[in-house]
Amino acid sequence: MLKKLRIILAAIFFIGITLLFVDFTGALKGYLGWMAKLQFLPALLAGNVVVVGLLLILTLFFGRIYCSVICPLGVMQDIFFAGGIKAKKNRCSYSPAKKILKYTVLVLFVVALVLGANALVAVIAPYSAYGRIAQSLLAPVYAWVNNIFAYFAERSESYAFYSTEVWIKGVSTLVVAIVTLLVLAVLAWRNGRTWCNTICPVGTVLGWFAKFSFFKPVIDTTKCVNCTKCGKNCKASCINTNNHTIDYSRCVACMDCLENCSVKAISYKWVGPKGGSVKPVSVDEVNAQRKACEVQSGNVDSSKREFIASAAAVAGGLAATMATPKLFAQDGALADVMPKEAPARNSRLVPAGSLSVKNFHSRCTSCQLCVSKCPNGVLRPSSELKSFMQPYMSYEKGYCRPECTNCADVCPAGAIKPITVEEKTSIKIGTAVVVAERCLEAGGKDHCGKCSRSCPAGAITMMHTVNGDETSPKIPVVDENKCIGCGKCENLCPVRPLSAIYVEGLDIHRTI
Repeated sequence: MLKKLRIILAAIFFIGITLLFVDFTGALKGYLGWMAKLQFLPALLAGNVVVVGLLLILTLFFGRIYCSVICPLGVMQDIFFAGGIKAKKNRCSYSPAKKILKYTVLVLFVVALVLGANALVAVIAPYSAYGRIAQSLLAPVYAWVNNIFAYFAERSESYAFYSTEVWIKGVSTLVVAIVTLLVLAVLAWRNGRTWCNTICPVGTVLGWFAKFSFFKPVIDTTKCVNCTKCGKNCKASCINTNNHTIDYSRCVACMDCLENCSVKAISYKWVGPKGGSVKPVSVDEVNAQRKACEVQSGNVDSSKREFIASAAAVAGGLAATMATPKLFAQDGALADVMPKEAPARNSRLVPAGSLSVKNFHSRCTSCQLCVSKCPNGVLRPSSELKSFMQPYMSYEKGYCRPECTNCADVCPAGAIKPITVEEKTSIKIGTAVVVAERCLEAGGKDHCGKCSRSCPAGAITMMHTVNGDETSPKIPVVDENKCIGCGKCENLCPVRPLSAIYVEGLDIHRTI
C-alpha cells in the first residue's frame, strides 16, 4: 500500500512539473507553479525558509521522500530503471557508499555556488537538469503534436488549438540536455539511483538528515529467511543482506523492499532517530535462513513495475528540435523576408523583476522554466561561458510585452522576483539606441516611423534631422526617462538583418 501511494504521488508531481515546462500557453502556471517552488535548491536560493524547513522536516520524519516523490529527476530515473530492456528482477546488489566521491562533489558544488560558477551548479542541480530535458526535448514534442491538432482544427473551422513555432532556443543547452539524459538513462538502467547517491548534492544533504529519520524500513531478523530479494531489487543499493542492515542515508524510501519481501520481514515504522539497527546474525543463522528461503522459493510474490519508459517521446523530441529551421520567413506569401539578427549589446538584458544582472546570475539555476513560459520567444539560454545556459533576452522573434509577467510568476529561485503588471510597466530594464545610418527614414529612403507609432511607453518621437527644416528627413529620438527597454521598437523595425534601433540592457534596473 505504501509503495502504491508513493507511486501515485510521484506520478502527480512528475506529470505536473512536466506539463508546467511543456505548456506554451501559460494556462497551467497558476495551477502547477507551486510544484516548481517546492524544489529544494531553488527554494534555498530564493531564501524560502518555509519550503526548505518543510522539506528538511519531511526528511527527518519519513526519510528521503523528496527524492522519490517530489524531485522530477529522481522519478525519471525510476522510469528508466523500471522500463529498460533488461528490466528484470534480482539485478541489483549492495555496494558500499562512495562517501569520498559524494562529499567531494558536494564541497565543489557549494564552492561553485558561492563563487558564482553557475554552469557547474546548473549541470549538477537535479531540478534544473530535468528542466532542461523537459524544455529542450519534451516541449518540442508537445508543441509538434499540438500543431498537428491545430492543422486539422483549422480546417474544421475550430479554434480549440492554435499552431506554435518549434525552434531550437539554444544549441549548447540542447546538447547538455541530451548528454544528461543519456548519462542518467544508462546509470539508472544499470544501477538505479547511482546519480542520486553519488553525484546529486541535494541527495547528499538530505541523505545526512535521513540517517536520523523517525520512520524507517526495518528488517526483522526473526522473520527474515535471507532470500536476499530485498537487496537484489534495491535500486539505491543500500540493503546489505549479509548483516541485515540498511544505509538510510542512501535509502530513498521507495518502499520496493516491503513489497519484494515474501515473508513480510521488512516494515516501515516509527523507530526514532537512533532506531533501525538490528541484532547481529551469526553465520549459522544465515545459512539456515538461506535453506529456508530455498524451500519457500515457490511462494515469492511477484511485483509489477508501475512506470513505463518514455523513450519514444524523447526520441521524437530530439527529432523535432533538430529539424532544420527555415532560413527565410514569408511576408504575406508574396516575398521572402530576411530574418533578424541579434545586435552586439554591451550590457545583457534580463527580465523585469531581476533587480540587476548580478542578482539574476547569482540566483538563476538555468532550469529553463522562464524560457518555456515566455510567449514571444524573447528568453533563450545563453551559450557564453560566464552565463552558460542562463536565460537572456533578445528581440528577433518578439518583444517583452508590458502586460506579461509569466517569467516572474514561475521563477522558483528568486532570480526573477514576482511583480504585478503595473510594476512591470514602470521598470526600466534597458534603453533603446538609434543607429541613424540604418534608419530608412533618416536616410530619406522611406517614410517609416514604425518605432515611434508602436512604442507602448511613448518614448520615441520622430524629429527632423535639420532643426527648423520641415523638408529634412526625420530620425527617431528616444526619451530615456520614458523608455523601459521592452524591445517592441527593435522587433518591429523593418530593417534587416540588424534593426535600425536596438535596446541596450541596464546592469541595475530602476523604476521610472
